[in-house]
Amino acid sequence: MSDRALENAVIRLLKHYPFYGQFLLNFRREQADCKEPLGVTIQSGVPVLEVSGTSFGALSSTEQEGLLQHVVKHVLHLHMLRGKGKNSHDWDIACDIAINQGIAGLPEEALFPETYRQPQGLSAEEYYARISSPFDMGNLSGNGLGDADRDLGGHTGPEPDTDSSSTSGGTIDSHASWHDADSTPLKLGEEVVRGMVNEALKAADGSVPPELRQVIAGYLAPWPVPWRQVLRQFVATVGRTCRRNSWSREHRRFEHETPGIRKNRKLNLLIGVDVSDSTNAPELRESFAAELMRIARSSDAVINVVYANSRIQKVKSLSGSEVVQSYHGGGFTDLRPLFDYARTLHPRPAAVIYLTDGFGEAPATMEIPTLWVLTREGEKPVPWGVELRLDV
Repeated sequence: MSDRALENAVIRLLKHYPFYGQFLLNFRREQADCKEPLGVTIQSGVPVLEVSGTSFGALSSTEQEGLLQHVVKHVLHLHMLRGKGKNSHDWDIACDIAINQGIAGLPEEALFPETYRQPQGLSAEEYYARISSPFDMGNLSGNGLGDADRDLGGHTGPEPDTDSSSTSGGTIDSHASWHDADSTPLKLGEEVVRGMVNEALKAADGSVPPELRQVIAGYLAPWPVPWRQVLRQFVATVGRTCRRNSWSREHRRFEHETPGIRKNRKLNLLIGVDVSDSTNAPELRESFAAELMRIARSSDAVINVVYANSRIQKVKSLSGSEVVQSYHGGGFTDLRPLFDYARTLHPRPAAVIYLTDGFGEAPATMEIPTLWVLTREGEKPVPWGVELRLDV
């Protein structure tokens, strides 16, 4: 029932608000066990939409659409990546009242600036500064809810006229998984959302809702992309997912009270190189290979390079001071053979990094984290994966 309700709600958005609908198609969907109908986060560079049982299906159609717009705006503003070091309860509230303005049909418990006697049009950080007490010495984990009454007017201004019990500070969507976003650095998150914005704009024929124009313009504005930083952050993110907790290894600080962290012996990366003329530029390949070798030395990684076009042409281990070679294989470009090869490897590579112009057939889905390293004139071939433009 919940899956059908979600599908129908997305279809309605595609008809009435095409950008919102197209943007939602780029999320991985998961079932979640929480009281709120929806949750959203970015997990290791992957946007995730969590749906809670039949709770979403119990909402009216207008509430469903409003809630989906709500979670899209959370991702566009990268709220789950911007709350580090803040009180989680106050940050959750600040994010909700910052984006609920202008969304019609939200559930009746939705919070707005006037709920806290705050002006409209401020950012989440500005609302957080106004509603969060500067003397709050509580810990930053948990939802911050207790039995004591809270000053909903913030630490400035008079006590609000409304009954505090009616504005206890609950969010309409689940923010419980926002802590998972710690695995995604902010700069990498920006690149992930930038790619999603571009995909949604293409599919929606450039149609942008008025309330999103400013934030979308920020993603579209030309700016020098620190591709080396994004590449390092992507590798660091997939490297973090290779760690696992283990009670057989004692934690250095907390001893027997907390499981230790056991790392895999090597970070296994599979690098694909499109052998078409678009990537056959010595400066481009040398810069790319130099950064890969720097990563390999710093993260103890094993890097295997696959040269491919319509089939696998050559597989080589990258070591020492080598560069990514120029290799002319002939034939047309097909991006699928590399991913077919990746699925046969044991153990599976932690990530695939593909240097290509993107013009070729690619798999409809891929379970291995993927970074598309595109040439200046290249084009991302599929919605999944993280896009990085190598402007050398």
